[in-house]
Amino acid sequence: MSGRTHRRDLRLLPVAGVTWAAALVATRYPGLAAVGAAALWGSAFALVVALLGARRRGHDGRLVLAIAAIASAFAAASAGHVAVAHPDRERAVSLPISGGRSIVVDATVTGKVERSPTGWRFDAVTSRIGAAEETSHAAIPVVVRAAERPTGLDMGATIRVTGSAFPAKPGERAVLVVDAGPPPQLRAPPAGILAVAAGLRSALVSQSHTLPQPGAGLIAGLAVGETSAVTDELDAQMKTASLSHLTAVSGANCALVVGVAFVAAAGLGLRRGWRVAAGLVVLVGFVLLVSPEPSVVRAAAMAAIAMLAVLLGRAGAGVSVLSLAIVACLVADPWLAGSLGFALSAAATGALLLAAGPVADTLARVMPRPLALAVAVPLAAQLACTPLIVLIDPRLPVYAVLANVLTAPAAPLATIAGLAACLSVGVPMLASGFAALAWLPCAWIAATAGLVSVLPGNAVPWIADLPGAAAALALSAAVLIALIPRAPRLIRRLATGVLAAAVGVGGGVFVLAGPIQRGGVPGDWSIAICDVGQGDALLLRSAERTALVDTGPDPEALAACLELFGVERLDLLVLTHFDLDHSGGVAAVRGRVETVVHGPVGEPADEALLSDLVGAGAATQTASSGMSGVLGDARWRVLWPRSSGVAYPPGNDASVVLTIEGGGIPRSILLGDLSETPQIALSPAVRGSFEVVKVAHHGSADQSMGLYQRIAARIALISVGDNDYGHPRAEILDVLVGTGASVVRTDRSGAAAVVETQRGLELWRQRPG
Repeated sequence: MSGRTHRRDLRLLPVAGVTWAAALVATRYPGLAAVGAAALWGSAFALVVALLGARRRGHDGRLVLAIAAIASAFAAASAGHVAVAHPDRERAVSLPISGGRSIVVDATVTGKVERSPTGWRFDAVTSRIGAAEETSHAAIPVVVRAAERPTGLDMGATIRVTGSAFPAKPGERAVLVVDAGPPPQLRAPPAGILAVAAGLRSALVSQSHTLPQPGAGLIAGLAVGETSAVTDELDAQMKTASLSHLTAVSGANCALVVGVAFVAAAGLGLRRGWRVAAGLVVLVGFVLLVSPEPSVVRAAAMAAIAMLAVLLGRAGAGVSVLSLAIVACLVADPWLAGSLGFALSAAATGALLLAAGPVADTLARVMPRPLALAVAVPLAAQLACTPLIVLIDPRLPVYAVLANVLTAPAAPLATIAGLAACLSVGVPMLASGFAALAWLPCAWIAATAGLVSVLPGNAVPWIADLPGAAAALALSAAVLIALIPRAPRLIRRLATGVLAAAVGVGGGVFVLAGPIQRGGVPGDWSIAICDVGQGDALLLRSAERTALVDTGPDPEALAACLELFGVERLDLLVLTHFDLDHSGGVAAVRGRVETVVHGPVGEPADEALLSDLVGAGAATQTASSGMSGVLGDARWRVLWPRSSGVAYPPGNDASVVLTIEGGGIPRSILLGDLSETPQIALSPAVRGSFEVVKVAHHGSADQSMGLYQRIAARIALISVGDNDYGHPRAEILDVLVGTGASVVRTDRSGAAAVVETQRGLELWRQRPG
């Protein structure tokens, strides 16, 4: 491609950048959106006037004015969208919802219903919100979280939710996060085409169940983005191998489906216009099948604009097409500006358009051209996305490119065969055949993810938050510069120096970080709280006997914690309840547990988890109040759930609460995920004060403040990660500080340990600051 064509391709990049910046500012500060939109419209008008009067300016000058005018207009449109929506959104936030007050929400489900660490969650748009004596009838986007999924709950269903709510974070599309008390009430199931699509997806999942796991769970994921059959263990492995994008419907899926339609239309001898029309019809059908939620519509919009480029004979203008797609998406949905998913999609696509070709040219010097291209595509995408990925998970995946190269041929085969199985469910024999064909590449992908997840050094710890993103950006840029053949020599030398320094420092940290961190851990710890993100995992040790209370959501995070504290085998595993944020990491301890004490079993998946542990050599017991036992020289006792009286359903309010003391372990109480009502019921059984308390439910506001005042702990442990719940809440923190407790939060301290010494209790924090 010539330099002139490159410059032509890049002309719309400033338009996309300005629109993105305007949308980001407007959604973060919506009160200023109207003023910003007016200013931008004024700027666009002034620039158009200047352009019309710029006859004496050269071509480049007029081009700059035109681009600036277009950018201002699109930015104004995006900010104006926010300004128009702001009054209704502001009224919803101002409803009397604080303090966990009960509200009633009527809404239509607009997003995929997905599993979360605490149950189920989905996007919806309200038709009515009732709070106290006030009512809003505006259409407001919300996120609904529920412990159970009623039969028939799918995209397009209308529901009534009774529960509590709190404002979402600034800049998010959702205005409120609604926590359902009882399960959402289904008022009307999906109708029309949405009902047909839901039935097809459900049938594909059922059809896949007849095939061996873990590959079977990926069939619906790769074909239609339905991940309900993906096991927690495989999900963790896919994330470690940087393959989780395969189960999210993206521009690649849309392009593949459109490509099949194009080829079929060409085979029928149709002209270009009819091929584009066929591709558009198939694309719309695919979006409806997988569910027209915002992320899918966004991917389809990019594919549709690409088809427009084909129709106009400008298929080579890839960056212009991408820029136009970004602008269209941001005008239609300005809240995408703060979405990491949208940023990842744009970054990966831009990298493929701009960097994959030059990188392949460089790699072709040392390997066959087809292999060079196969490596260059995932390498360019990974380098572009890494600065954003480390904001989510501050680790660098070492084998990501290798894993993507190995699975690249399998993913499209699995998608096409899975779609064929989904669309042929009315003919069981045909559907079974296609599902079996899809299983083969899915099994290969699952095996690749499993292998990568157990390879030594599969991820390198990285700096967290914005400094980590900046460092990753510098590293990615250095790699790209080193791989681009025509980069200036001085810049290439500088990039090579940065890479050499990064490899040297990174290698030293990789080799020494583990021993250095383990060397800092006090050898005589008796209680240790793991840093597992938004979940619970706590270790207890007495006389060389060790117990683990909950596993957190991620096997890798738990495995890292066990290694940090030198734990190889567990005498006791307590699963307080079976929410994913408390049991999702159990794969890390499979085969390493002697006895499992667990809360009430609710779903078949809970039974399967216990059966798996039993198959690996563990004995299991159901916990109930009064049960007790020993751990080394310490004694533990279960206070909750009760064996008689009011029975709470499996989940948070029936989670196991236990006390432990003696044998070097200070008197401690671990409150599981109990909310205020069961905490009040528990209070009579809590006798005397305690030295350590594990705060319930990651520091939520739904707590009995009187119980914590009775406990009067000297140390309060809160296991919490990045979350949109507002955990830990100021209400409980104030109470804990008021009782004189030293508060330990894993989101700030990392892992932490309690040591009982002759001088009293001492605290060790992984991140002392």
